[in-house]
Amino acid sequence: MKIVGVAACVAGIAHTYIAREKLIKAAGKAGHKIHMETQGTIGTEHELTPEQIKEADIVILAIDINIKEKERFSGKKIIEVPTEVVVHSANGLIKKMEEIIQN
Repeated sequence: MKIVGVAACVAGIAHTYIAREKLIKAAGKAGHKIHMETQGTIGTEHELTPEQIKEADIVILAIDINIKEKERFSGKKIIEVPTEVVVHSANGLIKKMEEIIQN
């Protein structure tokens, strides 16, 4: 499965980057490819390319705030959760994405 996503928390510091790392580890452990963009206090990092978005099977938005350019994901299967959910249950979230893709 190919996953793309964005992580962004209110402060744009800790949870943004923790959520990104947790999702990368969980997806890798499950054998999936993932690209995660962050939108934090220092701006956008690891920006997703149009090609990565096009090839993605699913989009994960681990966000606590409105993000820039959300319309890029139009037409894609999207899961939107608070960053806290990712921080506490990244593996479970990956399993949920697998179920969504299989159905």
